[in-house]
Amino acid sequence: MLTSEQARKNQERYGYNELTEGKKKSVLQIFLEQFKDFLVIILIIAAVVSGFLGDAESAAVIFVVITMNAVLGTVQTVKAEQSLNGLKKLSAPAAKVVRDGTLVQIPAREVTIGDEVVIETGDCIPADGQLISCASLKTDESALTGECLPVEKSLEDVPADAAIGDQTNRVFSGSFVTYGRGTCVVTAIGMETEVGRIARLIKTASEKRTPLQVSLDEFGKKLSVIILVFCGILFGMNILRGGSAVDAFLFAVALAVAAIPEALSSIVTIVLSFGTQKMAKEHAIVRKLQAVEGLGSVSVICSDKTGTLTQNKMTAEYYYVDGRRIPAEEIDLNSRSQELLLRFSILCNDSTNEDGAEIGDPTETALINLAQQLGVNVAEVRRRYPRLSELPFDSDRKRMSTVHRMRLPEDDGKEQTDINCKRNVAVVKGAVDMLLDRMAGITQEDRDEIERQNLEFSRDGLRVLAFAYKELDGEREISLEDEEDLTFLGLIAMMDPPREESKEAVGRCIQAGIKPVMITGDHKVTAAAIAKRIGILKDDSEACEGAVIENMTDQELQEFVEGISVYARVSPEHKIRIVRAWQDKGNIVAMTGDGVNDAPALKQADIGVAMGITGSEVSKDAAAMVLTDDNFATIIKAVENGRNIYQNIKNAIQFLLSGNFAAILAVLFASVAGLPVPFEPVHLLFINLLTDSLPAIALGLEPHRAEVMEQKPRAMKESILTKDYLLSIGTEGLCIGALTVIAFLIGYRTGDAKIAGTMAFGTLCLSRLAHGFNCKSSRPVVFSPAICNNVYLIGAFLVGAALITGVLLLPGLHGIFKVADLSSGQLLTMYALAFLNLPVIQFLKMMKN
Repeated sequence: MLTSEQARKNQERYGYNELTEGKKKSVLQIFLEQFKDFLVIILIIAAVVSGFLGDAESAAVIFVVITMNAVLGTVQTVKAEQSLNGLKKLSAPAAKVVRDGTLVQIPAREVTIGDEVVIETGDCIPADGQLISCASLKTDESALTGECLPVEKSLEDVPADAAIGDQTNRVFSGSFVTYGRGTCVVTAIGMETEVGRIARLIKTASEKRTPLQVSLDEFGKKLSVIILVFCGILFGMNILRGGSAVDAFLFAVALAVAAIPEALSSIVTIVLSFGTQKMAKEHAIVRKLQAVEGLGSVSVICSDKTGTLTQNKMTAEYYYVDGRRIPAEEIDLNSRSQELLLRFSILCNDSTNEDGAEIGDPTETALINLAQQLGVNVAEVRRRYPRLSELPFDSDRKRMSTVHRMRLPEDDGKEQTDINCKRNVAVVKGAVDMLLDRMAGITQEDRDEIERQNLEFSRDGLRVLAFAYKELDGEREISLEDEEDLTFLGLIAMMDPPREESKEAVGRCIQAGIKPVMITGDHKVTAAAIAKRIGILKDDSEACEGAVIENMTDQELQEFVEGISVYARVSPEHKIRIVRAWQDKGNIVAMTGDGVNDAPALKQADIGVAMGITGSEVSKDAAAMVLTDDNFATIIKAVENGRNIYQNIKNAIQFLLSGNFAAILAVLFASVAGLPVPFEPVHLLFINLLTDSLPAIALGLEPHRAEVMEQKPRAMKESILTKDYLLSIGTEGLCIGALTVIAFLIGYRTGDAKIAGTMAFGTLCLSRLAHGFNCKSSRPVVFSPAICNNVYLIGAFLVGAALITGVLLLPGLHGIFKVADLSSGQLLTMYALAFLNLPVIQFLKMMKN
């Protein structure tokens, strides 16, 4: 124990028992960082110059668009990065320590190295420590290991390199005592504890940008440079022809604004936002928008076992009685021995389950739940056979005994009213190996059969309890000597069973080209048994313990992970290394978890998925997505949504780029042919704001298709702008551009450049609106029901067509939008050319497919 003076010196030397936190960015800093994008910088420069030259409208339009993008990005960023705050909540508010020979209560922050801490049931452990006394002590370390069963503690030596879950002679900060009491000497505080090491891992784990983010950024830079060069050439050509420098510049800026898809980022964000709403209805809350798109690229899902693939609830699976293995659903209470085993499991049991509120050890509540499922009134059984005395469970004996007054099997056939048929019976339950050595009247053959069955249960990942009994002489307190010469009754095997939907979800996962990997803190046998049941594990050689990868280099681990599907007894460092190894092999990795120990790997993964019900605040803060039902099957639904959303975003991008390319081609043709520029700056801004955005957003809301799960995930380095994709954009842009040029030339034959420009403007607007239907799918849709299954696209088309028609027909708008009054023949020609692109492009798709 420490004196107050020693404690003060240790605090000066080691610091306080708290987690440190790095400096956070202010909201203003985060907002300003949104303007670092190369494309945005170009547009800001164009807006500033336009403002100086008197074109306030263009400047205002540009600033509104980029500011909206910045606000959306800031809101998303501010919601993240709260992991360390969650970790701080794990610190115990107070601790009981022995100072100056006296037991005192102090703030957990003041606990220091060398302190002697007293812990008992209900206490939160304030720091890591070595046990020096232990009385039936059990601690819940699920926040660190992810496993739901309490850990039995003892004073026996444990290897220094043992996994956290196997260090039974130590206690850890962030866990709490569920049973018993003990005393420990503090060996680590603050950032040096296991929780502190996890905090450091969270800091070093890097969040990954999704493939779409990377691809769009690279494309944006290249496209901006190309468009700026093109605008510069046009500006020079206009000057050489004797045009006004100011007018030439304003047109170049307007063309740049129209050609650069600055609305692309906003539209992608809006589409992702709508996608998150759909996913929320299916129990997946998305915290970071880019995770929606990233889900569609996932090729490896590393999943925790407990609560995600399993039900996180111990369940009695089998009885072994009278030499038979009996499934729980086939238990026959008319059988004397089966009924007696059920009765014993109720009586030698400290747990309760009243109105769904379970109190007690998970293995004991499993026995109570089985009785209730079989229609047995637990309270009535306990009232009928009250507990007369007991020997509580402790981790050294590994058994528990209770005494009750009841009839025994050998009393069958006697009158129930005969008082001699009521005996004082000791009911004993415990580990099979501990009870077998205390059995009387059991043959070696029977013993071998019981051991064989126990081994079979263990290989299936089941937790086994043995039950026995003994008649006591007279009414007295039970003693340790009474736990000898027992009569064997049977075994009950339990496990945390897989969720019913897990097997189907794993099958869909594999069908979609995604490799499922189980990473758990549980024992290898248990993990492998569950993994085999649901289809993750095919062969035992694909399972290993975390210690196997401890001394591997990163290169060796990359080669190793390919053949492993189950990792057991892993530490937080192991998890983060496994995720990195898969990433280094070029995979997009999703990682699920619920404990503090999962937080670093959740942050390192491309898509971190936390559990909403059982998950710690730390894991939720580190994750990109939270499952409100803690179900692996929900992840697969989210992957399907992600793939559909990505396809819809591709369709929206194709719509935007092909339309922009058409505008550039029309301007390029006119410039090369020596004709007047087809469009006024206000035309390009109108197209950019109205006929671009609405259909693009609508395409992002296309109904989802199940067939996307029959495709393999795309490679991490695969650009969205593949050769086929760019060819489609170019072909469709060429069609729209050619029809626009034809309309311009028809109008130019009248000798009025304004009429020519108006016809080109109207044709381009309406063509792009109709082109939205072309971009619904890479396959032809014009003759299928899919042409009209998107009400948003139909609405966007009708609104856009009404707006452009209003501009062309209402005289009051002619001056504002610089359009000419067209004859009915010119209007019909313009409409015919505009809608011609629909059958032409659909025919090209038909030929291609």
